[in-house]
Amino acid sequence: MPATGDVPDPAGADAAGRVADAPRGNWVDRFAPPAWRPFLRLSRADRPIGTWLLLLPCWWAAALAVAAGGDAATALWVGLGCGLGAILMRGAGCTWNDIADRDFDGRVARTRSRPLPSGQVTVRGALAWIVAQALAAFAILLTFHPAAVALGIASLALVAVYPFAKRFTWWPQVFLGLAFNWGALLAWAAVTGGLAAPALALWLGGIAWTLFYDTIYAHQDKEDDALIGVRSTARLFGARTVPVLRGVLVLSALLLALAVLLALGPAGRPLPVVLALAGVAAFGAHLVWQLGRLDTEDPAVCLTLFRANRDAGLLPALFFAAAALV
Repeated sequence: MPATGDVPDPAGADAAGRVADAPRGNWVDRFAPPAWRPFLRLSRADRPIGTWLLLLPCWWAAALAVAAGGDAATALWVGLGCGLGAILMRGAGCTWNDIADRDFDGRVARTRSRPLPSGQVTVRGALAWIVAQALAAFAILLTFHPAAVALGIASLALVAVYPFAKRFTWWPQVFLGLAFNWGALLAWAAVTGGLAAPALALWLGGIAWTLFYDTIYAHQDKEDDALIGVRSTARLFGARTVPVLRGVLVLSALLLALAVLLALGPAGRPLPVVLALAGVAAFGAHLVWQLGRLDTEDPAVCLTLFRANRDAGLLPALFFAAAALV
């Protein structure tokens, strides 16, 4: 929605090119050089919640790996490198998503103001932007353990497929979860040198979490999606969304708890185990709080609750880090 005094253009962007669902007063709209703004908007730099949701499973895994005996100095660099990589790869993934969806986005009220359908960026320019971001991310990835490098390269298949999932399945949110939580596997391997059962449990728990928050997000577009034939779990679950998501949140919390127990084990010191499980409990409580406030017919509530998942995901990260420090 344009700020007072701004006149929206026919494509849906306001006179300054701002994107409809970006937070008002974000740093891109206020401080970025004008020539860079369309590309930063293409990367969702004006909407950082997606970067957080991509990064947090990496931090879960790095912190839990240290609590399980991994090297703390390595984990610090992995955490920082994943932070930079999340910014870059989320940007590259969003750019690819917008190229694939540019025709759909132009027909949906919330997305027609994005840079491609509104004409702020050409497809050729967007492709060049993907390459620049991906190469920078790859340079960071090369500083990790070779097992993590291999996993990072493998993730590109999931990134490539995701934008098309909504065309052939009612479960595109699961495909998003496969890609968005891959960092749990990658970060664990970067710290420990290989994969293990705790990383797999974190990945699966993260997939369930993504199904939870992205179903809430998708309820914003369900009417437009029905008109243009796009599928989503929001449309699939419909009026059953709250009870279905209640089961999904339980599954997510149980899988994260399993990861803790697999990593730290019943024979481990009790305080790290208690701290890590407290983080999982706080995470589950936050998701319960979200469900208690969810109104699937109110897009503003759906967007607010979707963004609240940054705080939900930070809770296990902080408690896992505390478990690693004691």
